[in-house]
Amino acid sequence: MRRAIFPGTFDPLTNGHLDIIRRSSPLFDEIVIAVLNNPEKRPLFSVIERCEMIRDILPGNEADGCTLLVDSFSGLTADFARERNAAAIIRGIRAIGDYEYELRMALMNRRLQPSIETVFLTAAEEYSFVSSTLMKQVFELGGRVDGLVPEPIIARMRERLNAIEVIH
Repeated sequence: MRRAIFPGTFDPLTNGHLDIIRRSSPLFDEIVIAVLNNPEKRPLFSVIERCEMIRDILPGNEADGCTLLVDSFSGLTADFARERNAAAIIRGIRAIGDYEYELRMALMNRRLQPSIETVFLTAAEEYSFVSSTLMKQVFELGGRVDGLVPEPIIARMRERLNAIEVIH
């Protein structure tokens, strides 16, 4: 079985993430969408909420014959990939700045787990500027993220921001 992990914070999941999942699905038998618990990024949603939202959005846990699973982890991506018996780590690249960072990470992951490859997919043009951080910033400032974030997640973002405003 060719298993890969697609790690990220996914706070929130964007259409760019979904595009990478869709395009990498024909390459693997199973992809684990691995939600990173990284409190330093000041997440809008908890890890549990992010996992739930991804499960709600994914097309029936299968795409192009590839089984899609959702899990969460803390710590090193390479360790999580090894624990899940993954052959590859999937990473999306939007711009040259991403490549420099991702190359360093891929080389370190290879040093930590030499048997696990990193597979880079370039972002689709329409998502080449989309990041979870940017989507949160634009949304929090009243901008529209339609077409860049799945509608059910936009609704959850709206609920969360309304709850935060009530508290303040």
